[in-house]
Amino acid sequence: MTTPIPVWERYPAAPIDQDNVALYKGWLRHELTLPRCGNCGKWHAPSYPLCPFCWSFDLIPTPLSGRGTVHLSILLHQGPSAKGVSYPYPVVTVELAEQAGLRFTSTAVEGCGRLAIGTPVELAWLDRDGAPFPAFRPRDGATQ
Repeated sequence: MTTPIPVWERYPAAPIDQDNVALYKGWLRHELTLPRCGNCGKWHAPSYPLCPFCWSFDLIPTPLSGRGTVHLSILLHQGPSAKGVSYPYPVVTVELAEQAGLRFTSTAVEGCGRLAIGTPVELAWLDRDGAPFPAFRPRDGATQ
């Protein structure tokens, strides 16, 4: 039996803490996991120690579908190179399908270029130094 590598060793540059460790553990399972309030039922991102809607501490790490629409799209011309991402770096903020206003920012997969606002997307995974990172790609049949 092999011992799994701790999440902080898989993502050494990430600022992992008790509030966001479930996010990174989800990435290791190829899941986008965000806190969902057990009191009001709303998701939120980024991770906080309490629900920003009702102030409850009853937060449950819950996987999401990874589907949504592009809310914001830019081409970033600065920063270090990233495996699996073309230059200039396509960065998107996606409004996730599970809840209006729930957004997650990441890169778009290589070859996508700049995705148009409103493009339907789905979660994809890029491997960087042996660790999975979330990215988005257009859903089948989506036009940019």
